[in-house]
Amino acid sequence: MRASTILQQAAAARSPLIKFIGKRSVPKSVDHTPRVHPLSPSSELPESFAAYRSKAQQHGPLNYQTRPTTSFGGAIGGTPAAALGPVEPKQGEFFDRNELPQRFRRAAWSQEEIEAVETGGASLFA
Repeated sequence: MRASTILQQAAAARSPLIKFIGKRSVPKSVDHTPRVHPLSPSSELPESFAAYRSKAQQHGPLNYQTRPTTSFGGAIGGTPAAALGPVEPKQGEFFDRNELPQRFRRAAWSQEEIEAVETGGASLFA
């Protein structure tokens, strides 16, 4: 009981270390009109959000009218993978680590290493 009383007194006596001068106010001289970002690839703002969204891309077009529809009603998963064309790695690219030269492949684990991991290292000293 005494501990909670001491904590309540300490919380009541606490004061912030930062002192603010004057009341909070938003400066009226700040210009809030929309502007193009200095590093933007285009030098103009979109006319509206709808116009921006019609041209935007995020993992494909965001505009529903430009996406191909399927009999399932959606664009994702409606096309079979075979219709997307062959999937072949480019020159110098590999899909799996086992396709790399032998020196870059994963080393096989020995039975002693597997046992050491399973026992937490205790088998090394037993």
